[in-house]
Amino acid sequence: HESDKMYSYFECREKKTEPTKLRKVKYDKTVFYGLQYILHRYLKAHLCDISVCAECFRDHSSEMFSHVSYVTSLQKYNGHLPIEIKAVSEGSVIPRGNVLFTVENTDPECYWLTNWVETILVQTWYPITVATNSREQKKILAKYLMETSGSLEGLEYKLHDFGYRGVSSQETAGIGASAHLVNFKGTDTVAGICVIKKYYGTKDPVPGFSVPAAEHSTITAWGKDHEKDAFEHIIKQFPSVPVSIVSDSYDIYNACEKIWGEDLRGLIEMRSADAPLVVRPDSGNPLDTVLKVLEILGKKFHPVENSKGYKVLPPYIRVIQGDGVDINTLQEIVEGMKEHRWSIENIAFGSGGALLQKLTRDLLNCSFKCSYVVTNGLGVNVFKDPVADPNKRSKKGRLSLHRTPSGDFVTLEEGKGDLEEYGEDLLHTVFRNGKIVKTYTFDEVRDNAKLKESELKDLLL
Repeated sequence: HESDKMYSYFECREKKTEPTKLRKVKYDKTVFYGLQYILHRYLKAHLCDISVCAECFRDHSSEMFSHVSYVTSLQKYNGHLPIEIKAVSEGSVIPRGNVLFTVENTDPECYWLTNWVETILVQTWYPITVATNSREQKKILAKYLMETSGSLEGLEYKLHDFGYRGVSSQETAGIGASAHLVNFKGTDTVAGICVIKKYYGTKDPVPGFSVPAAEHSTITAWGKDHEKDAFEHIIKQFPSVPVSIVSDSYDIYNACEKIWGEDLRGLIEMRSADAPLVVRPDSGNPLDTVLKVLEILGKKFHPVENSKGYKVLPPYIRVIQGDGVDINTLQEIVEGMKEHRWSIENIAFGSGGALLQKLTRDLLNCSFKCSYVVTNGLGVNVFKDPVADPNKRSKKGRLSLHRTPSGDFVTLEEGKGDLEEYGEDLLHTVFRNGKIVKTYTFDEVRDNAKLKESELKDLLL
């Protein structure tokens, strides 16, 4: 057989047969993000040094590395890859089971390139999964914030990225943190801001914010008998900005009741709403600890009742829970706070490993498959359909993505999207023959991924 073209696509497969009881969060929709980074970082460069590739593969098998094909490609295209990639807009929120991007060779001699680049392109699973998981947590926070306060004010600062030290590499930190910042504005992972500015660009001078924050060594270095002195020193150092102070080095409940609630109460009450003390518990059962901390602080700093009938601490004191926070414990904590009549206005969350590292490609079933080939001049629709798992059935032929008149997304297979009746294809060429031909700013990404009015209405039903 003489192949001329190979055409493949990427999707987050729908799991139609998964029992819903197994997973609390369904992840019905995904946020498409991160392809632009990979194109800039890895595919637009001149691929020059064939000898490096040849040496790498030499010990495996000479048949595994087509030296002639590489030389042809590099000489003909000056080191650029003769492939075309079409993709949905970055930041788009798309239901599972739809095509997100397609890849095809533009030179018949280089049909093998399409799936050669699968490995690097499928690494988009990571930013997609981080952004999707982060957005699902935003939905939970939006629901409970609205129900307990009547407003979404401060939502974008409710989930803070604590994940820098918990990821596998510096590059992971940059990609993952930028994916979280699609949905939120609080981060301690500076690498994410660098990725945004270098690979996306933004009019926002600060796409991610942080605040001064104590860690255990800044407390324990004073000695156990001087915890109060450590607390006092830090809050005096930062009188006009929010300051987060970890308070569980020895006894979180004593710290809240005696040190914050009595010894330093006067200092705290002098702070403004723009510069609150943020008390940080960091051990124990997350829900139980948060509720007990709020109860103690509520006795010392008298809360008011808001328009929805929920308790709100004075504006100069708040709480952040940054230990053991994942999408499930987050849900449990905000639900527990609501049951105990505490507004979500009182709290923010920090998440690290669960936000950036405790994720796999399987969470959203990210998959790259060939769907169309041209062999001996004849186009053939190809697919897989494993007898043991219908979820792994792949799509056929050339694909396109469309919106129906009712606003639903639909993937058309076998080239049917070419018919005018289906309207515009939402897959746009972003890369062709080594050049990036369409880019998105981070502002556009955020705008595409924002929570829609219809989603907020559904959350509050």
